[in-house]
Amino acid sequence: MKPPEPLHATDSFAVEQLSPDFGFYLRTTQLLAERRSAMQHIEIVQTPLFGRAMRIDGCFMTSEQDDFFYHEPMIHLPAITHGNVRQALVIGGGDGGAAHNLLRYPGMQRVVLAELDRDVIDVAREWLPGVHRSAFDDPRLEIHIGDGRAFIEGSQAQFDQIVLDLTDPFGPAVALYTRDFYRICQRALKPDGVMSLHIQSPIHRGETMARIVASVRSVFGVVRPYLQYVPLYGTLWGMAMASNQADPLALPAAEVDARLARHGLNDLKLYSGATHHALLALPPFVKALLDAPAPPIDDGDCLGDPSLAQDTGPLKLVAA
Repeated sequence: MKPPEPLHATDSFAVEQLSPDFGFYLRTTQLLAERRSAMQHIEIVQTPLFGRAMRIDGCFMTSEQDDFFYHEPMIHLPAITHGNVRQALVIGGGDGGAAHNLLRYPGMQRVVLAELDRDVIDVAREWLPGVHRSAFDDPRLEIHIGDGRAFIEGSQAQFDQIVLDLTDPFGPAVALYTRDFYRICQRALKPDGVMSLHIQSPIHRGETMARIVASVRSVFGVVRPYLQYVPLYGTLWGMAMASNQADPLALPAAEVDARLARHGLNDLKLYSGATHHALLALPPFVKALLDAPAPPIDDGDCLGDPSLAQDTGPLKLVAA
């Protein structure tokens, strides 16, 4: 077997710290774009492994080659469980990947994208066409710039599906992870509506994951956490589907495949009838983590970021 190429002092690496003791690096060849908006630091870097990748405040968000690891389970598991999504809301999701996957459904009539920072959309539109796949130009997509919580609180619309495609729950973003906010989302869903969100990692953010799940469970009658390894995040990642009625565990694998075929979704890279149930099969250590008592997150609570990561600029150089 050919040994890996050695690292050179001139190589550039984007380094992401996940905890004080854990992190990963990704070799980069070029900083393609950089913008400091009023709210955050946005970068597009070229990587040999994943193509173009977006970082926000030093954390990887998505890339051209691996976005399906995140977007497919986040969108399609709840959408297929519902079976007939026509009106959808994405809060966050400025890279356009969630919107693209929702707009693949022929029966989709309207997708609302509520993104806080227009610069994220502008940078993604220009530099990540392999992620959004022209979703921003689809006439069924409505873009609202501003606070996602304020948008949903002020809207009278009800949706079949809500996707919370958010940054991590630290700092001001924690207001979108409280049970108060989940009650607002519940009111914005139709009776058979479904909601999906990411819930952090059981590897290095177990306490935060348990508190998010406890918050969702305090509001919705059906809450199903699921797991997927996301290469760009460097770890096993958690997501959850919540609903008042729909239960993904009740959907046989054959019916998942039948619904995918009915919607013309025959070329997905990760999600299928078989992986539907594999995603939902929690290992005992995760089940124990989420079954143990955990305090829900309420408005006014503050969560400490266990990664302690700071945005230290576009790239860190690592010597061989």
